[in-house]
Amino acid sequence: MSAAAAEPGRPSPAPVVSITAGDRVAVTGASGFIGSAITRRLLERGAIVVAVTEPAGEHRNLWGLDVEVQPADVRDPESVRRALGGSRFVFHTAALYGFWAKDPSAFSRVNVQGTRNVLEAASAEGVERIVYTSTVGTLGLESATRGVPATEEAVADVSHLFGHYKRSKYVAEHEVLRAAAEGVPVSLVLPTFPLGPGDRRPTPTGKVVVDFLNGRLPGYVDTAMNVVHVDDVAAGHLLALERGVPGRSYIMGGENVSMRELLMLLAEITGLRPARLRVPKALALAAGLVSETVEGRVLGREPSVPLEAARMSTTTMIFDDSRARRELGYSSRSARGAVEDSVRWFFDNGYARRRPVRAAPWAADLGRWSERWSKVHRSWPARYNSAQHVSQ
Repeated sequence: MSAAAAEPGRPSPAPVVSITAGDRVAVTGASGFIGSAITRRLLERGAIVVAVTEPAGEHRNLWGLDVEVQPADVRDPESVRRALGGSRFVFHTAALYGFWAKDPSAFSRVNVQGTRNVLEAASAEGVERIVYTSTVGTLGLESATRGVPATEEAVADVSHLFGHYKRSKYVAEHEVLRAAAEGVPVSLVLPTFPLGPGDRRPTPTGKVVVDFLNGRLPGYVDTAMNVVHVDDVAAGHLLALERGVPGRSYIMGGENVSMRELLMLLAEITGLRPARLRVPKALALAAGLVSETVEGRVLGREPSVPLEAARMSTTTMIFDDSRARRELGYSSRSARGAVEDSVRWFFDNGYARRRPVRAAPWAADLGRWSERWSKVHRSWPARYNSAQHVSQ
């Protein structure tokens, strides 16, 4: 079911500000999954987009887009201020996102100090409004374990914020809220689990799709998540900037589905065999613990199954985005729409080796990719969960 239905007949809230043609808008992490989706949406509005990117990062999501690329390390205050200079608005999506890193302190330097640098630079440059991309991972999930979707009011038990990424984003939110209390015009967006074009890592949810397409997902854990299209998340960011209240958080979600429902939907869309083996949660956690201990601590390399990824796969993460729908006029498409676009993009970009059995409108041209798929797959590094500067 949808996280929340739009109220019929309710007019959209009036914008506080409006993004108009010619506005200079900076997007940190602009080459990432969510950042690039925001960038495309801004270009549709005629904005001049300053794409603030990691100097040595992956920029393919920006190829062909009419943007002004400004390399900047968010850990460097001066480079951030130079990049944001002259911007009317700022979207801060850049983050270190991953389940493991050789140097765990990097999460704090990028996600916490980097966010402080962006807020301070934006304030110094007179930026009119800021939107910070957080994560639903900072919310409490006690109600979700009982089948009641969590809202922005769900207070997290800090002892349950497993992993350096979640903890650093939780602290970063504190910095954002403190800045808002001091008068900085910043709102917060909490995306759920986006799917769609541009998921180059891919993200954990996107990896489920890729593993399914490649026959590497024989089983599933009995859990649930909120699936949303990345373009809807991007549109929600613009709504938060134009209509959001400074210091207020907004969940940007889509449809709550169980893992089994997601896999059945993938099977229906592609015609591929669904995963039917239900894996006990204890077994998934044990695999994560062994992998983290042996590969991460003993061998000093990225675990095949990071413990935090295993914990997330066993946690019910369902959410209610009523606030964004009510206060911002936010809306989203079905999970099917998000999954279909995700499958299409992964096939078109060489992430999948097997073509779907069921012909889809976009599948007619897949034959010419078959040889390329195998070549790309052999050369593609197994780094789906590696930590890097990407959008949320």
